[in-house]
Amino acid sequence: MSADLSNRIEGEVRASFGKGAARRIRAAGKIPAVIYGHGTAPRHVTLPGHQVTLLLRKANQVLELSIEGEESLALVKDVQRDPVRQIIEHIDLLVVRKGEKVHVEVPAHVEGIAAPSTTVLQDTMTIRLEVEATHIPENVVIDVTGVEAGTHITAGQVALPKGAVLLDDPELLMVSVTAKAVVAEEEPAEAAAEAEAPAEDAAE
Repeated sequence: MSADLSNRIEGEVRASFGKGAARRIRAAGKIPAVIYGHGTAPRHVTLPGHQVTLLLRKANQVLELSIEGEESLALVKDVQRDPVRQIIEHIDLLVVRKGEKVHVEVPAHVEGIAAPSTTVLQDTMTIRLEVEATHIPENVVIDVTGVEAGTHITAGQVALPKGAVLLDDPELLMVSVTAKAVVAEEEPAEAAAEAEAPAEDAAE
């Protein structure tokens, strides 16, 4: 994604509805969406398809919307995709305000190298947090550098960004480090041949 890709989106109010209308909107390079929240009536809009598709490569995007001159911030809450082509068919947007807390699910990334002869298993791929709407972390990092076999890292032990509050059970298992299984070496062919020798002598 381009580093200068803007989260500012120019949208339009949607006047036509139904599956046929939605197909025409997508054929025109746009995406149908609905904006809701803060006690306001849902607003049906269309958004520029290419720009929004690029932005949604990352989770929990907050868009700076401009709809017919009205400015607002909206958190992407749900993205509906075609199950085969993975084309975005519809987006649900939640109106948010600066300083407001929102609940999000953030990817958990494992980094570092554990102690020798260990295997690192990631049991849970995401973590649920309460964070400020305009400061949603892209991910959280679980550092396993030098961690010994038998170690379990739970959600409550994960270092969270400043201001973030854990919503998951603190005992939720995120990562486990185990000893590598020792594979027994196969018996050398010579030893196997010697083991069979007495049987051959008896036959003579």
